[in-house]
Amino acid sequence: AGLPKTNAIFLSRVISALQSKHHYGEGEARAICDKVQAKLLKECHDPAKMCITDLRISHWEEAIQETIGGEANRDLAAECYYLWKTTRLQHLALAEDTRAMLTELRKGLRLLLLTNGDRQTQREKIEACACQPYFDAIVVGGEQKEEKPAPSIFHYCCDLLGVQPAECVMVGDSLDTDIQGGLNAGLKATVWLNKAMTAPVDTSPVPHYIISSVLDLPAVLQKMDIRPYMKYQILYF
Repeated sequence: AGLPKTNAIFLSRVISALQSKHHYGEGEARAICDKVQAKLLKECHDPAKMCITDLRISHWEEAIQETIGGEANRDLAAECYYLWKTTRLQHLALAEDTRAMLTELRKGLRLLLLTNGDRQTQREKIEACACQPYFDAIVVGGEQKEEKPAPSIFHYCCDLLGVQPAECVMVGDSLDTDIQGGLNAGLKATVWLNKAMTAPVDTSPVPHYIISSVLDLPAVLQKMDIRPYMKYQILYF
């Protein structure tokens, strides 16, 4: 009930398993998943202290104990975590029209995927959605000294492909990391993917362009006069 729509899909299998296999009531099962979701939203992960798998199993362990009481159940927590994780990865896929767009763009532009997050988690997602063939390079923030919006990671990406920041466009759905990061790094332009197309009047930072679908990107690039033969351009997603 209180879960974000996308994560509700992933957690529904866990709720079913807790009910059918472990005989928890529906209310208890949903309460556990609500607590896990809250912990994920507040998650602060230091890979030097704990791997992401142990941390997230601990989320489930704590949520179960907070809801049911009694002794901690690490085995059940691990079972819930792996079921949730497997379901998430199974739902990751690039839509056919997005794949077609990337394929067309890459005929004349170089594309780089830049993502924040834990190395293991993000690499698993990248592999699950099989997006490697559509990008010339992939950079994961958890593998670098700093993540978005720090200028250093953007400049690293530029160096990786041998171009200047003013030759690059940032495309992303986060104002705080993607758009602010692109501005911090002095990129040519920033494009905010705002699927809801609703934003406060004083949107900050201010992107150069706003699109409601990634499929609108080619039209925006045309406005910027970025043509296919300009092979030095890079797009960040």
